[in-house]
Amino acid sequence: MRIVIQRVKEASVTIVSSPEEDVRSIGPGYLILVGICDDDTTDDAEWLVKKVVGLRVFDDEAGVMNRSIMDTGGNILIVSQFTLYASYKKGNRPSWFRAARHEVSVPLYEHFCRRLSEETGREVKTGEFGAMMDVSLINDGPVTICMDTKNKE
Repeated sequence: MRIVIQRVKEASVTIVSSPEEDVRSIGPGYLILVGICDDDTTDDAEWLVKKVVGLRVFDDEAGVMNRSIMDTGGNILIVSQFTLYASYKKGNRPSWFRAARHEVSVPLYEHFCRRLSEETGREVKTGEFGAMMDVSLINDGPVTICMDTKNKE
């Protein structure tokens, strides 16, 4: 699994393919983009949940990044992003063969979202898996962290 965590002042996702405008938004916290490949498991999701919950990228009283999402009570918005597994080695048009099929990715995405909600003790907002979405954010810092369960070391 791959995630891109962006510390945000605010973020929202609009489900474009919805018949009615469907906007899901958060205040300060994390916007997390999630990509899943075929060999990912719930162990990968659990590792990422622990990393996200413990990640200390919010400023303390001295202005040092020393506080976690748990310390700040921040919000989380999670958006599925199969393009995180783009292969661009041949030509200029990326391929997506490394991204997981729906029968693998949907349950793992839902597991990741549910576990983050359980670990933080608060609602985690999400996009709609597989839908066309417009994502807006005000990146705070900017602070952007990439994590990949294939590179845990």
